[in-house]
Amino acid sequence: MITTDICIIGAGPVGLFAVFEAGLLKMRCHLVDALPQKGGQLSEIYPKKPIYDIPGYASVLAEELIENLEEQIAPFNPTYTLGERMEEIDKQDDGSFMLTTSEGTKIHAKVVVIAGGLGCFEPRKPEVERLEEFEGKGIRYMILDPEVYRGQRVILAGGGDSALDWAMYLADVASELTLVHRRTGFRGAPDSVAKVMKLAEEGKIRLILNSEITKLDGNGHLEQVELTESKTGEVVTIDADSLIPLFGLSPKLGPIENWGLNLDSNAIEVNTKDFQTNVPGIYAIGDINTYPGKLKLILCGFHEAALMSHGAYKYINPEAKVNLKYTTVNGVSGF
Repeated sequence: MITTDICIIGAGPVGLFAVFEAGLLKMRCHLVDALPQKGGQLSEIYPKKPIYDIPGYASVLAEELIENLEEQIAPFNPTYTLGERMEEIDKQDDGSFMLTTSEGTKIHAKVVVIAGGLGCFEPRKPEVERLEEFEGKGIRYMILDPEVYRGQRVILAGGGDSALDWAMYLADVASELTLVHRRTGFRGAPDSVAKVMKLAEEGKIRLILNSEITKLDGNGHLEQVELTESKTGEVVTIDADSLIPLFGLSPKLGPIENWGLNLDSNAIEVNTKDFQTNVPGIYAIGDINTYPGKLKLILCGFHEAALMSHGAYKYINPEAKVNLKYTTVNGVSGF
């Protein structure tokens, strides 16, 4: 059996940073993740994607951010159970928790922190005939290695940050790049929208708005994508080697639904004092939680991890007083 101060469910960027904040308060952490590697969505879905909203970095690749976080928390010697899903959480009489994974691993922790991102997830797929036929044969729902698309005719579909970010990145990789969005306005950051519009004006990408994918064609591999203009019904057929629909992820909480937590639309309700749930001793940070004014940004998850750690320390040590110590003065020392 594994014994720890804090069991963190989810080894994504927010879960990893929580190790640092907890370590400053001399609390040991054990992380559990259903994925076989650290990094969560950043490692699994878009390791080569540039991220622009991390303080101190004009741009940092997702995989580099995870590597930096691992280096940052190394002094605190976190331990891991990877490739196993957390199944059960049982609160003990003394307020601690006994946790059991899908492989039967037992973990005893004084505090539980759920940092599972979107929980279990799968890509949202457009309803287009022959879609499954071309999956893996020209259609992919995530970009693991952008070099795969070098010299290709690529169509991106979507209107959020992911679609905009990849449009900017792949503009210099693909031989032809088309961004298709079913509306005129984008949901992404205004700065990213402006940059994509400029690329379109410069002829570096083709931008097709108010249009949806209506037909796919090819012989053993995707060759053509048919688009239909929403208002006029005009049909455009584009030759393509790859189509990447980026319509977000459909979250599924999985076993979390059975842990007695207050939920709101597949998210866990928390307070904003220390991001504790309705169950004392269980906290939720990152994209998995919800509260008034919630923003699903990594940097917000980092903020939540800091406040959660102080709340968890008080839960474990109710009589102790914590004096905030600045790392610029005291440095960082491990166990």
